[in-house]
Amino acid sequence: MSAKILIVDDEKPIRDSLKILLSEEGYITEVAGDGEEAFQKIQETTYDIVITDIKMPKFDGIQLLEAASKISPETFFIIMTAYASVKTAIDALRQGAYDYLIKPVEFDDVILRVKRLIDYKKLATENKILRQKISSDTGFTNLIGKSDSMKKVFSVISQVAPTNSNVLIYGKSGTGKELVAKAIHHNSLRKDKIFLPINCGAISENLIESELFGHKKGSFTGASDDKQGLFKVADGGTLFLDEIGELPLNLQVKLLRAIEDREFLPVGGVKAVSTDVRIIAATNQDLFERTKSNEFREDLYYRLNVVEIKLPTLNERKDDIPLLVNYFIEKFSKEMGKRVVGVNNETMKLLLSHDWRGGVRELENVIERALIFATTEYITVNDLAEHLRIGNLSAGYPNPLKDAMKDFEKEHILKTIRKFDYNKEEASKALEIGLSSLYRKMDELGIPTKSLKGDED
Repeated sequence: MSAKILIVDDEKPIRDSLKILLSEEGYITEVAGDGEEAFQKIQETTYDIVITDIKMPKFDGIQLLEAASKISPETFFIIMTAYASVKTAIDALRQGAYDYLIKPVEFDDVILRVKRLIDYKKLATENKILRQKISSDTGFTNLIGKSDSMKKVFSVISQVAPTNSNVLIYGKSGTGKELVAKAIHHNSLRKDKIFLPINCGAISENLIESELFGHKKGSFTGASDDKQGLFKVADGGTLFLDEIGELPLNLQVKLLRAIEDREFLPVGGVKAVSTDVRIIAATNQDLFERTKSNEFREDLYYRLNVVEIKLPTLNERKDDIPLLVNYFIEKFSKEMGKRVVGVNNETMKLLLSHDWRGGVRELENVIERALIFATTEYITVNDLAEHLRIGNLSAGYPNPLKDAMKDFEKEHILKTIRKFDYNKEEASKALEIGLSSLYRKMDELGIPTKSLKGDED
């Protein structure tokens, strides 16, 4: 399939000549007369490359780059600039552009750079698939994220995995607690041994002691044979105790002794059984608060909580949604034998604006369902469940373009002012507008012009 390219320039002769040039090379090309029109097109259509001038009215090339990167992160940008503004082009490269052209552009140079970028895009996709294959060998399978909060999680996993220390994972349903536990195990010295998960809340109180520690024949009604408990089955490996907060108090005592002494008594047994297991526990409750009400043993809490990992909800790391969407699309496309390569930008905006109460698991289900109904290579809004579409429409989605532009302008100005430590004169220079214009724009957008630093705090 031919690459799709958007050409953005307020000078009609330039954008028309580039459209003719690239169309003759076999690319699907469209044009926009300014950044505002371009942003609207990017929200409606997925482009492989955007070639844009920097200096434009309403919405310049840098603002377009920043806004587009949030809804279409896989679109590559080429910036066009006059020779005197090369520094601005370099700044654009630092903000995510992939290449730049000096005006007046040479057609052979344009063709060469576009072809090189298309080849690079294909290579980047192949490398992404390769990295996912490698991740399955390193135990980080399905742990996807580039947000700051997930980078912290990856860092802690890398540091704690090679040790034998116990780990307590906090996270709401759907945040991937078991995936983190598996990643720790597969990057530990125990990776060649068993990883054994057990949900403490899914087993009745009468049976959980026997499940964990085993029992001797005849120790209770129905115990017709000796049974080896999971603490012994996992000997040498890792035992993952999910929903640890549901463990009854009487068993918390026995668990504590098993962890401290590395041995335990089976139900009905008289001889201690030794074991060497690493404990990774997980919960969606505040265990420290439960220790205050004597619902959870304080000594066990501190024994389990040698290293603590708090997992962010999907709503707290929405920057990761495009990565997760692409991962699930690839996963379910293979399973269903369908050729779906992504979502269109309207759908991505809807997914970014949704309130993901069910976390990553909810997103996975949404994408699986969409794949079933998708009839083209890009998932559209119509492929999503009705409650998802209605829920976002009732929340005011989609916003009018004018409102979306105002939101972006406000965010961009605030970001710039913070960057210069709330020095508005320096911020106005960076924004390439006069100081009086900055104050006027701040007033229009509802940004406080006095004591801004204090207000932000």
